[in-house]
Amino acid sequence: MSENKQHLQYFLFSQYLADGIRITLEIILPTIIFSQFGKMDLGLMLSTGALCVSMTDGPGPVEHKRNGMLYCILFIFLMTLITGFINTNVFLLGLLIVLSSFFFTMFSVFGHRAASLGTAVLLVMVLRMDKTSPPINVLFDSLLIVAGGFWYLLFALLFFKIQPYRPSQRLLGNCLHETAKFLRIKSALYDVNSDIAEEYRKLVAQQVVVNEKQDELRELLFKNRELIKEPTDTGKLLLVTFADVLDLYENIMATWYDYTLLRQRFSTTGILDEISVIIQNLADEIDNIALAIQSNNFYKKQYQLLPVLDVLKVKIDTMEDANNSNLVLKKILVNLRNLGERSDELMNYFKAVPLAKRNLRTDTDYAKFVSHQVINSNVFVNNLGLNSAVFRHSLRMMITCIAGFIIAKLLPNAHHSYWILLTIIVIVKPGFSLTKQRNMERLFGTIAGGLIGLLIIYFMHDRTFLFAVIIFFMLVTYTFFRVNYIITVIFMTPYIIILFYLLGVGSVNVAEERLLDTGIASVLAFMGSYFLFPHWESLLLESYMIKVLQANQNYLQQLATFFSGGNKSPLEYKLVRKELYVSTANLSAAFQRMLSEPKSKQRNSQEIYEFVVLNHVLSSNIASLTASMVNKESRKYSKEVLLPVKKSITILKQSLIQLNDNSLQEAIVPTIIHTSADKDDKQLTEQLNFIYKVTCDIGKITQQIARKNLMITTL
Repeated sequence: MSENKQHLQYFLFSQYLADGIRITLEIILPTIIFSQFGKMDLGLMLSTGALCVSMTDGPGPVEHKRNGMLYCILFIFLMTLITGFINTNVFLLGLLIVLSSFFFTMFSVFGHRAASLGTAVLLVMVLRMDKTSPPINVLFDSLLIVAGGFWYLLFALLFFKIQPYRPSQRLLGNCLHETAKFLRIKSALYDVNSDIAEEYRKLVAQQVVVNEKQDELRELLFKNRELIKEPTDTGKLLLVTFADVLDLYENIMATWYDYTLLRQRFSTTGILDEISVIIQNLADEIDNIALAIQSNNFYKKQYQLLPVLDVLKVKIDTMEDANNSNLVLKKILVNLRNLGERSDELMNYFKAVPLAKRNLRTDTDYAKFVSHQVINSNVFVNNLGLNSAVFRHSLRMMITCIAGFIIAKLLPNAHHSYWILLTIIVIVKPGFSLTKQRNMERLFGTIAGGLIGLLIIYFMHDRTFLFAVIIFFMLVTYTFFRVNYIITVIFMTPYIIILFYLLGVGSVNVAEERLLDTGIASVLAFMGSYFLFPHWESLLLESYMIKVLQANQNYLQQLATFFSGGNKSPLEYKLVRKELYVSTANLSAAFQRMLSEPKSKQRNSQEIYEFVVLNHVLSSNIASLTASMVNKESRKYSKEVLLPVKKSITILKQSLIQLNDNSLQEAIVPTIIHTSADKDDKQLTEQLNFIYKVTCDIGKITQQIARKNLMITTL
């Protein structure tokens, strides 16, 4: 299958396109229906309510979606009433903007859905602040917006009832697709012509994406009680397949080697390029499985791995001589077999394999794998302080919004100056890097979209055609809303310009004003994110580093438990593994955000990059041992085997102390631990010694970071 064709198929069967079609229909249908009766203004009010409620329709269980939409309907009703009653008084309107922009931005403390709810309420306030009407009309408009919100809610719930499994299937396929991408990057590390450092950067970035998809799917599956408890096998099949995807990802993580040394020893043999091709083919097979799951189609295995590995084994065996041990190649061969077995387990999704043979967990067990957001006043009150990033973001939003409102009122002939506030609400984010990215995307997207809209109006005058173009642009807008913001803006701008043209408002002047308002909002957003209670990632990276060290320490503790012959708990092990993946991805994401901030605000970038890579190497090597031992019978190993693990745990504890207290401690010099145990234990000890050496390197780099931080704090 060609790469372009596969990308197209993934898009056509994606949840993003399905949501884009559904959301577009739910928003546009009221306007279309009422326009047939000459009541387009009523249809637009209904569509406004549907638009606001759609913002809370993010990924997650249906129960959470429903609750979020109901609360959104309540709040937008109240905000529409309040805005309509006071918008004739500029001072009261300014006060409402100050209070609302702060209060509803603070909703971020309750999670992403609550943050979207807050944005929806601010959106309806901005859209209604220039609409002056008698009190009875304000009430009528508010009820129409509520009706539009309920229309969206009922249509969405009906859709989810008709197709309860499709969102989970699409997200599961997408998660597996991103996992295949991760494996494909791993294959490039065996390519002797690739840049190892560049591939590592790609690997770290892709790890963030994979973790995001896993979290979304974990939230959707594990918090969906109806799916877990249903009598049919469809929901349970999704659960066990997701578990297989996680095990596959662990096996991919476990396949780490010193790729520089590998190339030095075997680059001239051609064996590494063969391994790279095998891994690419395996990634392609996993990608095909992912597409079949996402598109809800049957799939038959195409790539036969075992015959290829048999040929590879013969070549590896012929390379061994007295001066050139090929033990590392044999380990790679074993890992490839394990990966093949994990990918074969994914094929159970398409087979009539009895789920009774699979270890299905209880509702309580699944709940341990997902975070549970507490929504009460204490959480809100406890974040009312400059120590809270959400509080600083809310203050920044409040000041920037009121500044935008004042400037809008000072502009002459600004009929749509509320676009300044609308743009501020959309692009101002908690961190500077995210605000900067949204700023640029919004500005360039508006320019490009404005030109597209004007060209269409200049050359096309048929109203039916223009209305069809609006629907198409809306579809693209809502399809890419959560995927690619610049595409959203590029298509959203012309559909607004064309809509105003059809309503007789104008086109060129609307485009000019929209560009001016966007430029003003972009400047205000940039200044606010840089000067008003800034949120610099470098100041928060230590907290992410601490969590990674704690997660790796717990991971090592699991390994120590296995070696000491203690009772194994697969559930506890998988919880520890999940926390490690989450903490590592969070650190990588924060580090990438820091690199997009001004150079003067970055700290220890090279050391932190080394810290990220070393912890990735550490967790990969721990995973290579734990993944093979978790399902085996317990065996008590010698103290000599256990010693490197204990010493590694001690070093991580010391590193945690250094980061927590910014205290300097003497660095530990790694010592090789010899053993007189049997051959298998000697090989194991070599690997444990390597883990010990990596933890020593982590201790050294942590000490360097702590030393620099101590110097900064004492200046």
